Amino acid sequence: MSMRINNLRLPVGQPETELVPAIARRLGVTDADVGSWRILKKSLDARSRRDLRFVYSVAVDLPTEVQTRVQQTSNGDVQSYSPAVFDDPPSGESPLEERPVIVGSGPAGLLAGYYLALRGYRPLIIERGKAVKERVPAVRAFDRGGPHDVENNYLFGEGGAGCFSDGKLTCRMSGPDVDWVLKSFVECGGRESLTYEHRPHLGSNKLPMICRNFRRKIESVGGEYKFDCRMEGLDVVDGRVRGVLTSSGHIPTTHVILGIGHSARDTYRMLHELGVPMQPKAFQLGLRIEQPQEQVNAWKYGREEYLEQLGAADYTLVAKGQRDLYTFCMCAGGIVIPSISEPEQFCSNGMSNSRHDTRFANSGLMITLQPHEFGSDHPLAGVEVQRKFEGIAFELGRRDYLAPIQWANDFLNRRATAGSNELPSSYQRGTVAADLHAVLPPVVLRAIEQGLPIMDKKWHGKFMKDATLTGPEMRGSSPVRIDRDTVSRETPGIAGLYPVGEGAGYAGGIVSAAVDGLRSAREIVRSFAPLSAAAVVD
Repeated sequence: MSMRINNLRLPVGQPETELVPAIARRLGVTDADVGSWRILKKSLDARSRRDLRFVYSVAVDLPTEVQTRVQQTSNGDVQSYSPAVFDDPPSGESPLEERPVIVGSGPAGLLAGYYLALRGYRPLIIERGKAVKERVPAVRAFDRGGPHDVENNYLFGEGGAGCFSDGKLTCRMSGPDVDWVLKSFVECGGRESLTYEHRPHLGSNKLPMICRNFRRKIESVGGEYKFDCRMEGLDVVDGRVRGVLTSSGHIPTTHVILGIGHSARDTYRMLHELGVPMQPKAFQLGLRIEQPQEQVNAWKYGREEYLEQLGAADYTLVAKGQRDLYTFCMCAGGIVIPSISEPEQFCSNGMSNSRHDTRFANSGLMITLQPHEFGSDHPLAGVEVQRKFEGIAFELGRRDYLAPIQWANDFLNRRATAGSNELPSSYQRGTVAADLHAVLPPVVLRAIEQGLPIMDKKWHGKFMKDATLTGPEMRGSSPVRIDRDTVSRETPGIAGLYPVGEGAGYAGGIVSAAVDGLRSAREIVRSFAPLSAAAVVD
C-alpha cells in the first residue's frame, strides 16, 4: 500500500532524514513502521522571512501489517497513492519508408529524438549550428567582442537556445510525461532532485555536458546527428512529406518533427512561402532589470544563515494594472546575455550557472502582446515587430552588439542616463547609455512605467534601488504558431509534418517543449513500426 502525504514542513537547514518522524506522526505510527519513502515535491515557503521552511509531498510504501493502523486525516493531506502510468505504447504495424528526421536539437527535438532512439526508430537529427564543443568557444569569443556567427551562437547549435538559457526546468504541467522528461535529464547528468524540486535549475554551465550526454545515448542506439545542416525546404508530394531540403542536400523521409526553435525566422519565412499553415501568436516582450544580488538576498532572507543554506535568492513579482507586468526568467547570481540570431539586431536575455555566483541578479520585465496589436494580421507580423525594435537597439549599441542600458529611475522619469562606464552590469561585451523608450512599442512602455513602481512598492522601495534596465527582451516566446491537428499532431494538409515546441508555438520553456516533442514522437511510435538497421541508408 502506498500513501501520499502532503504539506510536511521542515525548517530550512534541517536534514531531510527528519521527514521520517514527520511522516510517522502524520500517519499515527512509529518511525520503525515507516517503509520505503521518496520525495514527490519540494518547495520553499518564504512567507516569513525569518522562518523559511521547505514543504514536501512524499510517497510512502507501508508494510501490510501497518496499513490497518494508518490514520486518515480529515484535511486530505494523506491519500492513497498510485502513480500515473507513462504512456509507452506498443509500436504500430505500418512500415516506415525512411527513418524519421528531426529538425533542430533544442529541448523539443532532443527529447523527441531520445524517445524515438530508445524505441528503436534510429532518428536523424539535423542541426543548423555546430556541436556544443565548438559552440561554447564561439559564444565566448562573441562575448569578448568577436563577430556574430549567424549559425553558431547563443540561439543556434546543439541544444538550441535552451543550451545557453538558464536551465530552468520549472513547468506548470504535471503528470507522467513531465516525470519522464525530468528523469531523462537525470539520466543524462542532472542531479536526482530535479525530479521533485518545485523550481529545478540545471545551470547554464551544466547544460552543454547534458546535451552531449543525450547525443551519446541517442547515437549508441542507432540515432544520428548532422551538424552544419540547415533546413532550406520541404519536399512535399501529394500532401505528404517525401524529404527535407537542406544545406547538405536532400534527405529522404516521410516523417519530419519540426523543432526549429522560436528564433529561426528564415525558416518561418520559408515555411510560409511553401504554404505551411501558420498564425500570429501572442508573445512576451519587455526589458531586463538587473540589481545587486546582495540587495535581493537582503530582501528575501531575514536571517544571515539562509544565504549559506539556500544560495542566492530569487524572486517572482506581478504588478496588476491595466496591463499586467511580470518578472520572467529570474536569474539569481547570473548574467545578462545577448539573444541574437540575425546580424545587426540586439536582444537581451539572462542566465545563471548552477552556483549562482555572480554579484548580479537579473530578470525580464515582461508583458504579453496580443496578435491584434501587431499592426498586421500577417502570420509573421510579430516577427517584424521583434525585428524593428531589435534593429533600433543595435543602432543604439553603436552597431557593435553593446547593450543599451539605463538606470531604472531614469527610465521612469524619462531622464537621460550619462556615462555607461558608471553603470554596473554583468553584460560581458559592454554597455552604452541610451534611452530605452526607443526600443519598445508604446503599449509596452506604458505597462512598464505603470508596473515597475508597483513592484518597487511591494519591496518598500528596494526593488529599484541601484537597478539598471537593458533591452529590449523579445525572445521569451514565439510570435508564430504552426497549425497542427490535435489528435495526429500533424500539420493539416501535410501528412508526416509534426511541428513541436516553442518554435511551433506550443510550449513556453525547456520542459514543456521537451514534453511536446516527446508526444509527437510517441504518435509516430504508435502508428509505425521501427525501421530496421539494414534499411537505414546514410
